[in-house]
Amino acid sequence: MIGGRRQLSGRKPGDRRVRIERPHSEYFRYAGPGVLVAKEKAHVERRPLPHAIAQLKRVLIGRPLSSESDLEERLSKRKALAIFSSDAISSSAYATEEILHALLVGGAAVLFFSVPISIAIAVLLAIVAFSYRQVCLAYPSGGGSYSVSKRNFGRLASLVAASALLIDYTLTVAVSTSSAVEQITSAVPDLLPFKVGMGVMAILLLTLGNLRGVREAGNIFAIPTYLFVGTALTMIGIGLYRIVVLGDVSAAPQIQATADLATQAALAVLLLRAFASGAVALTGTEAIATGVPAFKPPEARNAATTLMVMAGLLAVLFIGITVLATNFGIVPTEHQTVVSQVAAHVFGDSSIGFYLFQAFTALLLFLAANTSFAAFPRLGAILAQDGFMPRQFSFRGDRLAFTLGIVVLGLAAAALVTFFGGDTSALIPLYAVGVFIDFTISQAGMIRHWLRERASQWQFRLAVNAFGCVLTGIVAVVVTTAKAPTSLVVIALIPVLVGIMLFIHREYDLVATELALRPDQVIGPPKKRERVIVPVPGLSRAVVQAVNFGRSISEDVRAVHVTEDAEQGAALRREWERQIPGVQLVIVESPYRSLVPPFLAYLDVMAPPDGETITIVVLPEYVPRHWWERLLYNQVANRLKQGLLGRPDTVVANVPYRREEPDLAMAQKPGTAPPG
Repeated sequence: MIGGRRQLSGRKPGDRRVRIERPHSEYFRYAGPGVLVAKEKAHVERRPLPHAIAQLKRVLIGRPLSSESDLEERLSKRKALAIFSSDAISSSAYATEEILHALLVGGAAVLFFSVPISIAIAVLLAIVAFSYRQVCLAYPSGGGSYSVSKRNFGRLASLVAASALLIDYTLTVAVSTSSAVEQITSAVPDLLPFKVGMGVMAILLLTLGNLRGVREAGNIFAIPTYLFVGTALTMIGIGLYRIVVLGDVSAAPQIQATADLATQAALAVLLLRAFASGAVALTGTEAIATGVPAFKPPEARNAATTLMVMAGLLAVLFIGITVLATNFGIVPTEHQTVVSQVAAHVFGDSSIGFYLFQAFTALLLFLAANTSFAAFPRLGAILAQDGFMPRQFSFRGDRLAFTLGIVVLGLAAAALVTFFGGDTSALIPLYAVGVFIDFTISQAGMIRHWLRERASQWQFRLAVNAFGCVLTGIVAVVVTTAKAPTSLVVIALIPVLVGIMLFIHREYDLVATELALRPDQVIGPPKKRERVIVPVPGLSRAVVQAVNFGRSISEDVRAVHVTEDAEQGAALRREWERQIPGVQLVIVESPYRSLVPPFLAYLDVMAPPDGETITIVVLPEYVPRHWWERLLYNQVANRLKQGLLGRPDTVVANVPYRREEPDLAMAQKPGTAPPG
């Protein structure tokens, strides 16, 4: 202890002495000459939130994590498979149904094409997964197709890819949640009237879970993913045994065809539409490439391995469920999903196995939205770092999660579920368009990447990406055409988002240019003089503190009081001259009872911007003890700040007065109100 102060530990010989008052040392540690590091206590106890809200936030979200904990928050391959692959794996629960819906137009005779179509989609999945595996290895900083197109095609193409991704991730949450609710209502039809509320509540819980951080979200969401995979594989195994060994095969019910399939061309169009509908199974494939930095080191290699495992699981589940549905003669109905009918046929519609499978499927579909909660905020952060999104998207919250991106995604998805009434079929047409636009741009970018890099086996990889680019491009056109006019909403929304991002980037560039210093510029002492104007509501300790602050920075200090009562103004002048001599008080009468416009008019007339003087407006403010008191005080001061915003050669300084501060030279008169 030296002079009542404690010297901080960690000082090396020869370092400049840095001492902090004893209370402050609870909040900082010494890290070198002139360098202090804030402790967790400073973050928790000094936060600008009311105590009750701060406590609630800590209970719901958890204690803050330091930046050094980032590596600990990274994901292992096992947890990453649950978080980033739940969307793709869960699409096996509704992709078969989308194929059958499309084939129903041609009647029961064409339903057997569902298996070849699912195999073709699995081949496309393999091509796309291989492409994104190369993206993980070539672009380990994350961003997926945005990073690929930015590197190979430039700004405009990359923003188109980013817009398609943002739309896709938002729709993923809405579609997965709506589909999960439909699985629940298939098992319990009495819950059908509550499906929208159930979907919104699920999105709220997902948002809250992801605000707790990536690793904790992995702990929460891993078990349901693996439970679904296990029960689905069990169902497929039992179903195949019954088909192959027991001969349990049923014909599909007779359905009247609603399309003329007399020509091969008509049949080809129908099959192409069914292929495009079932291709929603590929949604979520790109999420791992977007979130590579979330993996434990080596990030790129772990991400690539996880991606291939995900693709293999999805292919097995998708083809297996389609084979069972076709052989059991199952067709879509209004009140029960196809996968639910398959489970009822395999396990029995009243068995515990059926209800467990329905529960795990619903859980996975709820958690499939978590893929977007992992990828959307990271893409938003990358765009923000590049200047195409508000910079707040790149800020990490207490739990090292990109808080704003998570909240925005949750609100947008909840709005979609509400607007479409939780109807999965109504959302699907919007869903697939952005996915395949993104796939096409990504694979086209990889074509250019291989032509430029010419790495090992680049000819084979180029051929795979070229074939995939053509195929996904065709599917994008077919999906857009087949699902029109609903699908055109996404086509129209993409350029709107691109325009917004270009506008944000232009604004950041203009402001950066305005604020930039010339390399040869040397900042000298200020050449302008200062004058201080203090708007005062009356005499109080807060006003005295503001006036004394003004005196400390300039000799030219004037107080201004706006009043509608001339007698009250005269009384205030007498008290002012007696208690604060030496500071001029100007009374501005306001016959129309307004406060802010007369004060601004006084500044324009008596203290106009002249290029040689800086006008400093000092606002006395009272600091309430409780959050609810903020509605009662400082409202005029806030309006003054808004009115002074952008005024040339004008600086606004707030001088807060706290009730616990020691008495000043003057006692407040009874009945004198704090600044309002």
